[in-house]
Order: sequence, then C-alpha cells, then structure tokens
Amino acid sequence: MRILHTSDWHIGHRLHDNDRHEEHQLFLDWLLTTIDNQKVDLLIVAGDIFDTANPTHLALSQYYEFLRQLIKTCCRDIIIIGGNHDSYGTLNAPKDILKYFNIHIVGKAHENCIDEVIVVKDRKEIIQTVVCAVPFLRDRDIRQAITGESYADIEQRIKEGIIRRYRSLADCIMPYKAQPFPILATGHLYAAGGTFSDTTDKSERDIHIGNLGQIRADEFPTEFDYIALGHLHRPQMVNAQNNIRYAGSPIPLSFSEFSDKKVVLLLEFENNHMHGIEEITVPAWRQLVRLKGNFTQIAHQIQSLGEGRNNMKIWAEVKVELDQYEPYITQKVNELVKNRPVTVLKTQAIYTHQHLSLDEQLGQDKALNELKPEEVFRKKCESEKFDLDGYPDVLGAFKELLSEMEENHD
Repeated sequence: MRILHTSDWHIGHRLHDNDRHEEHQLFLDWLLTTIDNQKVDLLIVAGDIFDTANPTHLALSQYYEFLRQLIKTCCRDIIIIGGNHDSYGTLNAPKDILKYFNIHIVGKAHENCIDEVIVVKDRKEIIQTVVCAVPFLRDRDIRQAITGESYADIEQRIKEGIIRRYRSLADCIMPYKAQPFPILATGHLYAAGGTFSDTTDKSERDIHIGNLGQIRADEFPTEFDYIALGHLHRPQMVNAQNNIRYAGSPIPLSFSEFSDKKVVLLLEFENNHMHGIEEITVPAWRQLVRLKGNFTQIAHQIQSLGEGRNNMKIWAEVKVELDQYEPYITQKVNELVKNRPVTVLKTQAIYTHQHLSLDEQLGQDKALNELKPEEVFRKKCESEKFDLDGYPDVLGAFKELLSEMEENHD
C-alpha cells in the first residue's frame, strides 16, 4: 500500500498581504499529478488546510476543486483532519456527502474516540489499513478547567489529556493489530523536540498556552506503525523516530522558510511492514530571498538575482544596515528594484552604531528626572543620530502630543 502524507497547506495564506493563490494552485496541480504517477492509494492531510478559520470564497473553491479532481485519480481514499487554523465547522459541513467519495473528514475531536478510527478498504472490501484520525485537540477536548489550578497543573493535565487520547485509540484498534495491515495515526500538535521555522511566525504560533502539552516521541503508543503529524512547517522526524514525522508545509509561509526544502512523504507498506519513506521534493514555484547590507551591497545583490520562476516576480525581504538614521529607506529600496523582476515585501533598517543610554549621554551633570520632556526627546534623537532640527514637522508633532497629554492629565 502506498500512502502520501502532507500537511499545513494554509490555503488562502497571504505573505505581508500578498496573495498566494497561484502558488497554491501550482502545488495542488502538481500534487494530483504526483499522486497518479506514484500510484498513491491513500492521501493523508494532517491539518491546517486553510490559513484562517473563515476562508475566502476563492480559498474554498480551490479546495473543493482539488477534491473534485482528486477522486478522478488512482487515490481511493482521502483522510483530512482539522488543524488549529481550521474551523471544524467549515471542514465538517460537507463530510456526510464527501464520505460517499471515500473522503473522510475529521474536523474536531469526537466525544467517543472510536468515531475517529477509519477503516480503509480496497475495491474487494479487504482492509488495507486502519487510521486513527486525531485532529487538533483543543483544551476542552482533553481537560476540564479547575478553579485555582496552577500553570504547572494546567501543563501536566494538557499533556496527560493528549497522551490519554492516543492511548484510548490504541486500545480501540487492538483487534486489528495482529492482522496483516498497517495501523496509522495522525495529529496536529507540537511534539517535544520539533523545530519551528521562526519563533515569531504567527502561522506556527503556540497551539496550547506556551506550547503546553507537548509530548515526547516515546509517549506515543507503540501500536501505531506510523504517525502523520502537522503543525510544524519544516519536514522532520520527532526525536529521530523514523515513523513519527512532520511533512511540513508545501510552500514557504514566511521568509524564514525561504531556503527550506519542501516535501511530501510517500510511505510504502507491505502488510504491516513499512519498506521505507521517500521524501518527494515539492517544486519552489516562487523565489523568496532575504537581502542584507548597505545600499550598495543590496543593489549588487538585486542585480545578481535571476528572472524569477514561472513568470512570477521574486519576493524579497530587505534589511538595510545604516550608521545613522536615514529617511525614506523603503522608497530608496524600491528604486533599487525598479525595472527588475523583484517585489520588496518588507524593508527593515538595522543600525550598526552603538546606542548610548540617556544616562551615558548625560554623564554626571544631570539626572533624567531633572530634564524636561522635550530635552529627553532631543537626547533620544541624538542617540539615534536623527537630525531633529532638519525635520521640524517631527518636533511639531511631538509638541502637539505632549500638549494633549498635559491637558488630559490636568
């Protein structure tokens, strides 16, 4: 049996408010072709189908059109679970119709976990695999709040709730375990030892308070032959366990992922023995780049860029290194990419000089509390090497705000 594991599509995602529809369509078209070429029997999508709980009409249309095309392929069964970005109501709404096409949707945790056990059969009604389709587990799915419980208590009870859920499912599938087919599980969570793409990336934000509830690889029941995980965007094993894996996102969802290899995972089983896992590289349809240096260095980097891919402009994040404050850096960077196939999505100034504190500037002559507000403001501008006298509008705006604050205080 051949199984394809993917996750974290984030259909409808926007990068710095720029639409990704074309990239997602290229991925979905490629995925359909890959499924046919690889003769995939079962597709597992481990959560975060959409980027928001209220996907746009365009995002929904793209998803349903993919499913319509998918049932024409050799892939007989599809299992889709909800992630922390997904609305379980949106995912579950058509599930009673989709099940007639062997598309199994588990948008939220069931009260009875046996309802998450999906038995996959071939056309002769012979069981090929059993999948415990565990979606993202919300707090209310795994614990009840207790008045006065400490942070440590919450952490322990979330973790225990997740482990208990998988343990209950492992007990449910025991009648199948001795039979000659694989037992799989899914999950959308942060397993201990996993690596985030970027600690500031909201699309990988903590899915429990402070990432409480993260469980180790050795805390998943050993009854599962493979555990297909979603949530982290970099493909990886959990604590070097070959059968517990994140597939990662198919397109880079932040500039921190610009150099990441994007993959889908192809599993091949004979009876209940896994022959191996193949990482199939997802093409990078749009080029993302990070540029850093002074204006001269950035101009050189821009000139050395190619023409982009698939007739799509290169998207860039630019960090400009400056010795002192310089106005209009965004406009200046945009001038550098003029007539080049590059769109700058984010510009950031990085000051290379050492900042002096106000106390260091003042020395021993005056204490901070002896200065008037305008003097403090001027000292701060000096520390940032900002020529306040050259920008009278800035000083005027400061005085206006100060006046309003003093009036409100009175």
